[in-house]
Amino acid sequence: MARAQVNSDHDGGADLYLELAPTGPRRAALAAALREAVRSGRLAPGTRLPPYRALAVDLGVARNTVADAYAELVAEGWLTARQGSGTRVAERAAAVRHRAARKAVGGQAAQATHNLRQGQPDAASFPRTAWIASVRRAVVAAPTDAFGPGDPQGRPELRHALADYLARVRGVRTAPEHIVVCSGFAHGLRLLFEGGVLPGPLAVEPYGLPFHRGILAHAGVRTVALGLDERGARTDRLAVDPATTARHGPRSVLLTPAHQFPVGGPLHSARRSAAVDWARTRAGVVLEDDYDGEFRYDREPVGAIQGLDPEHVVYMGSAGKSLSPAIRLGWMALPPRLVDGVLAAKGLREAWAGVGDQLALADFIESGQYDAHIRRMRRRYRTRRTQLVAALAERAPHITVTGIAAGLHAVLRLPPGTEAPTVAAATRMGIALDGLALFRHPESPEPHVDGLVVGYATPPDHRYQAALDALCLALPPQPDPGTGGPA
Repeated sequence: MARAQVNSDHDGGADLYLELAPTGPRRAALAAALREAVRSGRLAPGTRLPPYRALAVDLGVARNTVADAYAELVAEGWLTARQGSGTRVAERAAAVRHRAARKAVGGQAAQATHNLRQGQPDAASFPRTAWIASVRRAVVAAPTDAFGPGDPQGRPELRHALADYLARVRGVRTAPEHIVVCSGFAHGLRLLFEGGVLPGPLAVEPYGLPFHRGILAHAGVRTVALGLDERGARTDRLAVDPATTARHGPRSVLLTPAHQFPVGGPLHSARRSAAVDWARTRAGVVLEDDYDGEFRYDREPVGAIQGLDPEHVVYMGSAGKSLSPAIRLGWMALPPRLVDGVLAAKGLREAWAGVGDQLALADFIESGQYDAHIRRMRRRYRTRRTQLVAALAERAPHITVTGIAAGLHAVLRLPPGTEAPTVAAATRMGIALDGLALFRHPESPEPHVDGLVVGYATPPDHRYQAALDALCLALPPQPDPGTGGPA
């Protein structure tokens, strides 16, 4: 077999590997090899092929042989040739259908007309221009060692920027050497528990992400659910509940104190102090998930618990809600005694967060663009929250909305027994959302309350009102006061 690989850096086309039959006319062999490469998908639609001369030199054939093979495939529809654009693989119907089918895969949210899932910011609002400017500045200013082997703790530029930002905005007391950069909250949770840095069991709130419970279960960590009331998680029961004070009880507690997920509301100051006091007594740790702490609307900012006792609180945040889940960056502000253990869990060749994004985020913060973006999105999400409340007040006044003082979602309380049929009705209408039951801990001491978790941040602006209209149609009707049935 004759083989060819052309370097696109010198020749203007894509790197190309071909195997030609050893006998027979060269033009026919080259045309057959190219057809097979396109048919098998190795050459995707739109791929630019090497120029005639470059491929001819690599194959050891005449330039006209390559030119004739290209012309034959253009005539057959496999390739296209345009002046100034070179020769490219054609956008064939089969390939287009294949790519469309791949894009359709992705679950309910990808197929739904209206995406009201929680936890997702408006992707259309990503600050592309400002982010590109930060990427340029950061790459130009980066020292040479930034492009060598990485540091599992994260780039110092980002750790310094985060230490200053978190102190200013969230009241976090930490130093750059006590921050470890990770790829998001879930990654941090894996490092702490799968890496053996913290032992189980772990006390948790009665509602939370099932994905996080799955990570803990995979690590062999048993979770103990706390109670919940209008003041937040019942951390005041940690010191008196036999399940949490026993010899083999939890040594750590996981909380979402700025905005309880998903029910909503901040953790009361007395409950915050109770959690820290319990951690001190047990020589344990409070894990603080500050998943949307920047987004508050009708209340004063609530500082991080970590500021009460940096020695007994692990503060965890990410760029997933504030910027985009595509920016796979998170951070942990750790008690000093835990830093070495977390770095050991990451390992010397762990799949760290990309240096380019770390440098860009550091510049984005220090240039003031991060603050500007947060302020802009806070105004936009407040407007959307107000639209949701107004639509429900007008069209479904019997539905109570909670958890709306902060965050990117609201909880709609439903009449008993209506959650499952309402979620099913919403799905049939092309609405992607979740029922409150999905987030309830299976051993929660609290009775289940029917509800919907509605993310108002996700849809683009031009589709948001249509999403609200569809949501109101999917909600259960107001009961008739006389019969107890639908009005």
